[in-house]
Amino acid sequence: MSETNDQKNILPDAEIDLGEMGCGDLIIALMKALKLLKDGQVMKVRSLDSGAQADIPSWCRMRGHVFLAGPCGENNEYYYIKKGGCT
Repeated sequence: MSETNDQKNILPDAEIDLGEMGCGDLIIALMKALKLLKDGQVMKVRSLDSGAQADIPSWCRMRGHVFLAGPCGENNEYYYIKKGGCT
């Protein structure tokens, strides 16, 4: 995977807090949130789910989004996604 923990230069256009949502609910909420963004915009995602580290990058690859970074932050709970053209 090409994830990185360096998010210092990433400026998100929007943020979403998914708390402890698990796989199915997390992905549905993420999909709905990204629909509100334009292609190329960046979403900062907060997730406490232990599966998010694998689920979010995999979902991005399947949907044509760019997984920029994660897990990031003091508690490794932030992820950065750049919206692609395939939603």
